[in-house]
Amino acid sequence: MFTELAHLHQKCFPNRPWSAEDFRDLKNSGCEIIMSENGFIVYRIAVDEAEIITIGVNPEMRRNGIASAMIGIIEKNLKNQGVKKIFLEVALNNEPAKKLYESMGFKVVGSRPKYYDGVDAILMAKTI
Repeated sequence: MFTELAHLHQKCFPNRPWSAEDFRDLKNSGCEIIMSENGFIVYRIAVDEAEIITIGVNPEMRRNGIASAMIGIIEKNLKNQGVKKIFLEVALNNEPAKKLYESMGFKVVGSRPKYYDGVDAILMAKTI
């Protein structure tokens, strides 16, 4: 699973790919990982909050609802586990991702200057 995740991550993020070991470490640290043939989502739960660590969709399959479906799946699961709020960070210049998160009800709640190689990160949250 971790090797396949690394290959898919490299397709999604060719300029900053993660290794199989990176994914193994995330899983060992308590993160949950959902993966399909064309997408993945990594998240973690802390008491009644969750954080989406990363989400990726094969570039050839983007805009087909894969990311929103994965977020919907974890949102339902998290709510059933008593989670009240989901957080995530997105690069200020990543318009497609920002639009996706906004369409799913996430709101900007803060920022992290120069978080992504000099690009500001937007902190977004959603109450579930």
